[in-house]
Amino acid sequence: MSSLALNLKEVKQNIAQAAARSRGQKVELIAVTKTVPPLVIAEAIDLGVTAFGENRVQEALPKVAAFPEVQWHFIGRLQTNKVKHVVGQFTLIHSLDRWKLAEALQKEALKRGQVVRALLQVNIGREEQKGGVDPDEVEDFLQDASALSQLRIEGLMTVPPICTEPEEARPYFRRMYELFKNTRIKGIEMKYLSMGMSADYEVAVEEGANLVRVGSLLFGPRPK
Repeated sequence: MSSLALNLKEVKQNIAQAAARSRGQKVELIAVTKTVPPLVIAEAIDLGVTAFGENRVQEALPKVAAFPEVQWHFIGRLQTNKVKHVVGQFTLIHSLDRWKLAEALQKEALKRGQVVRALLQVNIGREEQKGGVDPDEVEDFLQDASALSQLRIEGLMTVPPICTEPEEARPYFRRMYELFKNTRIKGIEMKYLSMGMSADYEVAVEEGANLVRVGSLLFGPRPK
């Protein structure tokens, strides 16, 4: 059994056990393939991985073209001038973090006659250097976004402050779940809560995540 197969088996087991300790929710694994070569992605597909995540548009597009049979999620910060390359290429955009981007997605999707599915990124730690909507502004943002005909927001995403131990992230994940659970806006279906990465995905699942974004635990450390 290859190292990827072993890693995938372990991560899936950990997710299942964490979900059982939580709410028994179905959790989807997004395999993050930043810097991962096509041969390794092909192996992951052969092992049953069906959803992949990419951070950078330029790196992602050749992979999306090479493997159209799987889902591709865009999980990195998206510049408005790259929107034209993203609409129609990704199953779900996790990083809708500002109103200007919502408008750009709406405009491009309208031009193409498509609907863009996205998650609203929340700056749960209120970090100045990090993108995302303030937790107190989530409902107002979603209310305004519900009027955008081609943008379909389906939940929330967060990246908590950097923590030295996974347990330190738990309060942030717990707050995100409360926000996710209690936010009800007409025209917005809250289906997905995307939180948790290689360092803290088990804690995230325990606190209610149903999408986790795992890269280095599956594919090994990224090159420097």
